[in-house]
Amino acid sequence: MNLKGFQGFSKGAMAAVAALGLVLVQPMAATPADAREAPQSFADLVDVLMPTVVNITTTQNLPQQGPRLRDMPQLPPGSPFEELFKEFFDHRGGEEQQRRRGTSLGSGFIVDPAGYIVTNNHVIQGAEDITVILRDDTQLKAKLIGADSRADLAVLKVDPPAGKPLPAVKFGNSDKVRVGDWVIAIGNPFGLGHSVTAGIISARGRALSDSLDDYLQTDAAINKGNSGGPLFNADGEVIGVNTAIYSPSGTNAGLAFSIPSNQVKQVTEQLREFGRVRRGWIGVSYQSVTDDIADSFGLDRARGVLVANVVADGPAAKAGIKRNDIILSFGGQDVVDLRHFPRLVANARVGSTVDTVVWRQGKQQTLKLKIGEQDQAEKQNASAQGSNSSKKPAERDQVATSTVEQLGLTLQKVSDQLREKYGLSDNVKGVVVTRVTPDSPAAEKQLQPGDVIVEVDQKAVTTPQEVSDLVAKLQAQKKRSVLLFVERQGDPRFAALRLTK
Repeated sequence: MNLKGFQGFSKGAMAAVAALGLVLVQPMAATPADAREAPQSFADLVDVLMPTVVNITTTQNLPQQGPRLRDMPQLPPGSPFEELFKEFFDHRGGEEQQRRRGTSLGSGFIVDPAGYIVTNNHVIQGAEDITVILRDDTQLKAKLIGADSRADLAVLKVDPPAGKPLPAVKFGNSDKVRVGDWVIAIGNPFGLGHSVTAGIISARGRALSDSLDDYLQTDAAINKGNSGGPLFNADGEVIGVNTAIYSPSGTNAGLAFSIPSNQVKQVTEQLREFGRVRRGWIGVSYQSVTDDIADSFGLDRARGVLVANVVADGPAAKAGIKRNDIILSFGGQDVVDLRHFPRLVANARVGSTVDTVVWRQGKQQTLKLKIGEQDQAEKQNASAQGSNSSKKPAERDQVATSTVEQLGLTLQKVSDQLREKYGLSDNVKGVVVTRVTPDSPAAEKQLQPGDVIVEVDQKAVTTPQEVSDLVAKLQAQKKRSVLLFVERQGDPRFAALRLTK
């Protein structure tokens, strides 16, 4: 199956993936002293590694509709063939569904001499029987310990033959993998059995379909059936699990993707301990820090993530994190940009407490944040603007309209008429945008009628005049931009608008 070029190996379908080793990808400078010469042969290393890799076959019952009574030919009443056909259709299944056996192939590797094996979730998904085939062709029935479709990883357990420990792999540190490093892939391509290919790391930090993706890319020849197999470094350590390929033709095109070993270790440890993956959650919504936003907050450069909303009674709220905070560091790791932050959070151990460095009012503060679990997000989906949702008496103030020409905005104070017109909630506060001038700073940031400006320069506003006064003040201070906090249908975000003369 070809999904615009992306394929999983075992069933030809792109697996749902979600990497959990949320470690920032740091550039690593290569020097001639660090470089390795190309090995003359991998044979000695392969001899040691081959017994740690297994082939996996799975079978599952698939529905197959048999002959149905209502499909019986229409015969004249009293026909001598009527009873014959009726008996045939009754004995061949009638309305019942027949079953057939489906088989798929994949790869895996032994991570514990006691018989624990790691593979891809899509290799064993839906399987009723799982068989592990060792290097010496010994076949062992496997039990599923746990699987995670988002990470596309699964842990199996077999009983070692004759009670003897099985040879197990050693994990390497995928954070230290460099583009250009030699790698070896061992697996079961097209069901041919243990096969070896070699190549190099082509890229790091590849994202395919999920914000948590963090794949290693390799040009080692990998095909269908290699799913779940290990990617070794030149020291014989597992630094990845082969999971997906880019292949317009359905076969190796030199673009393969592996889950980094640090992510694999964390996911599989949780699968063995809990039978599922517990991902971290802190209860904030956030956005990128642009140059304009950094300038508005007095930050030296664009870095970190800007907190736009905080879930009431969530972990972040309990730690003291507030809207307008810029999270610079999380758990001792710098928050480089928006893409890496979700990985850091999801990777944090549930129940642990991490140091979180925020930029607030021109200086850094360190807060202690206890990590919650992502499953709690649905239970605590309360608005971060407080639990007070009581309705206030209807406002009947006269509607005052004001135009802030510097930004290209026409504004009105929130009123019952505007609530009804734009579908605003009863507890929303701020100033409503009623018109956006084309080609203005507001239009550049895609503001639109119905947006509600809650804050200007981190100060709450309730009238158009307050907005106009704050913008004029910033212009007098020769500021290049103004930071607005805007709500759109309950979705909060920051927008840094340039100030025109």
